[in-house]
Amino acid sequence: MWVYLWGFLYSNYLRFWLKWILRLLTGKCELQRVCDGSRAGAPRTLSIGNHRTWERLGLAGTSKVLRNAVHVEEGEVERCVRDVMKEKNIQQKDTGFKTNLHISLLQIAGYKKLYLNVENLRKVPYNSDNEEHEEQLIELWNLLMPHESLKARITKQWCDIGFQGDDPKTDFRGMGMLGLVNLLYFSKHYTTEARQILSHSNHPKLGYSYAIVGINLTEMAYSLLKNGALKPHLYNMVSGSPQMDHFHQFYCYLVYEFDKFWFEEEPESIMHFNQYREKFHEKIKGLLLHCDVILTLQS
Repeated sequence: MWVYLWGFLYSNYLRFWLKWILRLLTGKCELQRVCDGSRAGAPRTLSIGNHRTWERLGLAGTSKVLRNAVHVEEGEVERCVRDVMKEKNIQQKDTGFKTNLHISLLQIAGYKKLYLNVENLRKVPYNSDNEEHEEQLIELWNLLMPHESLKARITKQWCDIGFQGDDPKTDFRGMGMLGLVNLLYFSKHYTTEARQILSHSNHPKLGYSYAIVGINLTEMAYSLLKNGALKPHLYNMVSGSPQMDHFHQFYCYLVYEFDKFWFEEEPESIMHFNQYREKFHEKIKGLLLHCDVILTLQS
């Protein structure tokens, strides 16, 4: 009863006067104080992007400008910042607030755009009649196996880099071209590490299917992006709009760290892959809960 009464009094009376007093004392509205009081990167952007924050500030239902601020498109961020400042009577000379809000809204809009770009690539099926797709697949082989030529397009040799059968296109069904692009990105930008991990995957006791595990890690990276778990990492890593390269870089981190994790755990056999994959997934999710997290490949 008392808790309900206090909540009612605070929401309807006390909060208004408290905000009024704080603005009188500081010369700043509550939104300015949130921006000023939060560290740059994930702490600030997560706070601004949280609907509960806007509700707590009493802004959620005040105007269309404020309600739509966290849903703005990337190209409309600058205009949106001006509109918010006008709505809250914030002087344009407050360049610190203007810059901070601009960066945070750009990160929020960029994250949504990045997810759409990743999703669109995932939806593109591998097509063996597509010359570009075929070239990327052959490039992957050449990067990983520079001293061995493919005897044919369809060949058991593909198993040497961890595909399941003699035609890799069947392994890309779940993640589409996203799986191939991730594998190729790691091999191009971290060629030494990719060859080293491929060598590890051929271990007589602890070996695993390099390409199949790589595609599985693409699914992990995709799911973390989709459910928002990657926000702290990307907001800390990029002072602006996250790009596809940043997603690929996170994938590279997963591949490198999973290989280390697998050999540290020493599974009894590859038959326990799902169990250890889930354990690794939980480890990554735990790291991403920290507001100051940045997960980059340390070779």
